[in-house]
Amino acid sequence: MDLRIKEVIKDRGMTIQSLADKMGINRVNLSSSINGNPTIETLGKIASALEVPVTDLFEQPDKSVFKCPKCGTMLEIKEKE
Repeated sequence: MDLRIKEVIKDRGMTIQSLADKMGINRVNLSSSINGNPTIETLGKIASALEVPVTDLFEQPDKSVFKCPKCGTMLEIKEKE
């Protein structure tokens, strides 16, 4: 599952530097965590500083598209006109 930390930072009107300052850590270390593979503990600290649930840091699956369990075809659900 992909992370959307940078998007959430921007949505909250912050920068990586301002988030790092709020967390009391170095911007380079925060940036490395965001671009790497952050631990659950780090994600929790980031979410807390951003004042969002940890789940907001992850891409949400598109509920209108799903994969057929038999053949693997991606199917899109559209509203009937």
